[in-house]
Amino acid sequence: MASDENKARRRRQIAEAVWRLAAREGLEAVTLRQVADEAGVSMRLVQYYFGNRTALLLAALEILNEEAETTAQQRIGALGDDLPARELVRAILMELLPLDEERRRRYVVQTAYFVRFLTDPQLQEVARTADPALESLLASILSADPTVKSDDTFADAELLIAFAFGLQAEMLLNQVDEPHALHLLNRLLDRVLGTAP
Repeated sequence: MASDENKARRRRQIAEAVWRLAAREGLEAVTLRQVADEAGVSMRLVQYYFGNRTALLLAALEILNEEAETTAQQRIGALGDDLPARELVRAILMELLPLDEERRRRYVVQTAYFVRFLTDPQLQEVARTADPALESLLASILSADPTVKSDDTFADAELLIAFAFGLQAEMLLNQVDEPHALHLLNRLLDRVLGTAP
């Protein structure tokens, strides 16, 4: 058990180094050597845990996303078990916005990944074939609420997520502040789900 915990801790240490480099410099020129230096470990150790550069980048992103999902579930769970569909959807979409320093740092890193995915065919294929889990989750919430009038809940879920990601970019660039972002989010929810009671 201890060895599994040590392995997970070491993998996270190296992943954190990738995140720091991504936030500072982007991922275009990041090498295994740079990651090793940033993490304070040998390059052989990086290769032992992750193999090649592509595997390292993907694993670091997966760790980032898993931790983000865990944090989001805890934050949304703290709101209670009986949230109306609209409020649950709103809470999920708010997790896609840089509303605190932790989320802002995460989305800066993910933006660096986005640029890398644009230029790497192998990574593009991973993105293209990714499971639309978030879209499916939102669609299931919308479908289960009889007050939601929608002829295509999956398309509405895609619309809401695309909007949130666009808003995320504008907030990272300081083009939209938090109060206005939440105002826009509420307006879109009114249009997709109907006006809030």
